[in-house]
Amino acid sequence: MKKWILVGIVIGMLGWVGYEYIFAKDEVEKYDANTGKEGNRKGDTAFDFELTTLDGETVKLSDYRGERVMLNFWATWCPPCRAEMPDMEKFQKEHDITVLAVNLTETETDPSKVQDFIEEYDLTFTVPLDQESEIANLYQIVAYPTSFMIDSNGRIQFLMMGAMNYDMMVQQFEMLE
Repeated sequence: MKKWILVGIVIGMLGWVGYEYIFAKDEVEKYDANTGKEGNRKGDTAFDFELTTLDGETVKLSDYRGERVMLNFWATWCPPCRAEMPDMEKFQKEHDITVLAVNLTETETDPSKVQDFIEEYDLTFTVPLDQESEIANLYQIVAYPTSFMIDSNGRIQFLMMGAMNYDMMVQQFEMLE
């Protein structure tokens, strides 16, 4: 009896994963006649978005077209996110890349902690705030941190779920156009 329950659960989970892969994928992919296929996978043109920073500045990913971008999703409570922040700061200072570190503000217990975190780590890169997880949902962020390396044409060339160290960042940077 226990065996059949387990088999039923496994079949149900496989069915759900299959459904998500086949049908839900279409919900987040769209086509723009000017840019081609937009998405969140390697080779796709990265989804454009517009967010506001702590300073009240508006940030659009498309404004960085022509530049190489590291798009990172993080939260202050996330230990791996904390671990990679100093490397991201060093990476932006030493290479011709723009770091956009999107804070998943909706997951924060206290949004004021974001400013404290930036000051504590002496971060100078741009930190847009995803206050309603709209962009995290668009990019289907399921692990913190998640980083995308985007080339100067706006195409995703690398995706990493989990923390990156400085050497990994440099290695991926060197493969960007």
